[in-house]
Amino acid sequence: MLKRFLKHPLGQKRAISIVLLSVTLLGGCFAKKKQAPVAGTSAEPDKVLFAKGAEDIKHGRYTVGRLNFQTLINTYPDSEYLAKAKIAIADSYYKEGGTAGLKQSIVEYKDFITFFPFLDEASTAQFQVGMAHYRMMEKPDRDHAEAVEAEAEFQTFLEKYPNSPQVPLGEQRLREVQEVLAEGNFRVAQFYYIRGGLRPAGARLIELTNRYPLYSHADQANWMLGQIYEKAEHNEIAARYYSRIVKDYPLSDLAGDAKNKLVKFGVPVPPADPTAIARMQKEQQADRPGMLKRSITVLKTRPDVSSASHSGAPTLTPASETGDETLTLNPQVGSSLAGGGSTGATTGAGNNAAVEMVTPGATSSTDQSASDATPAATDSSTTPAAATATDSSTTQPAAATATPAAPADKSQESTSKKKKGLARLNPF
Repeated sequence: MLKRFLKHPLGQKRAISIVLLSVTLLGGCFAKKKQAPVAGTSAEPDKVLFAKGAEDIKHGRYTVGRLNFQTLINTYPDSEYLAKAKIAIADSYYKEGGTAGLKQSIVEYKDFITFFPFLDEASTAQFQVGMAHYRMMEKPDRDHAEAVEAEAEFQTFLEKYPNSPQVPLGEQRLREVQEVLAEGNFRVAQFYYIRGGLRPAGARLIELTNRYPLYSHADQANWMLGQIYEKAEHNEIAARYYSRIVKDYPLSDLAGDAKNKLVKFGVPVPPADPTAIARMQKEQQADRPGMLKRSITVLKTRPDVSSASHSGAPTLTPASETGDETLTLNPQVGSSLAGGGSTGATTGAGNNAAVEMVTPGATSSTDQSASDATPAATDSSTTPAAATATDSSTTQPAAATATPAAPADKSQESTSKKKKGLARLNPF
């Protein structure tokens, strides 16, 4: 029956129609169903560019990756990936490293903060600016420019973004930067101190002890200041620095000697600060690298920050706003500093070099003529009422004009032209 049906022309046509219909139906059953597009998941061109740029940066193709990010920024100014692409460019420079890369990353991070100050990534960008300077920071006996910039940027980060999750790390990095800056000042002060240049040594040490109390050798700096004032026969001022050792650095090896000095001067011995005791105990328990590992760091260009404190609040006051006392020369005061040393400076009239305390507002650091015309305020405990706190280069009183003042030895560090209290001079 089937054979007779297929032999008939009409039957053949019907059979072909049935086969085609079956194939169509079966194809529809087994075909993969096409899902409806979900909003926000379509492959937009800006998203594709961002993904390509991120993939290139991941594999070290920094130039190509930045080109994709920049194309996205220029072509799609309203894209949701605009801020991400902007900070990704900065991150690529930071990751690429090198002096050129780190400096360019600083420019890009600051550019991001300018355009997107209210985004959460702005705090990260500010932190990264500090880290870029931190990575370019040199050893204490080298140029301090990058360390100074790193200090300022980390201070800005901690003040502007106190709730950032990176605050603890930012505080530690700031303590390490300030350790390097303090170490640089301490080495210069020690250079002058050993050679008898007590005035420039004292100027450096005053700045150091007041600005960087967490410095690992702050107790030694305070001891040297006490010694300087004691040699100048100003025991009442020396006692201040010995008292600071006893109170703020009670576990120091110098605390016992400082107590003996206070007893000798007849000054009450202050009690140790409990907070200082806890901080120093914590520092003693901190994990420090051994001598072998520290000796290896000598061969590196990066500074050794292993001695930096791991606790305590770092200094957040900018350096230009620090106004502490300084050491100046008064040729009319009879007492002289002991030990001329190899520097052998003779300033003012003969060797009548005296140490006295001067507040920042006493003389102008920019108008020297004003300080010549008007006597500066001095500490009554160290200078007679008739004395003036002027530098030896200024005009002397009438009684002293008969003998011309000897020119100051340039090997000494001048402190009359001070930047908010202290001048800076690197003798190396």
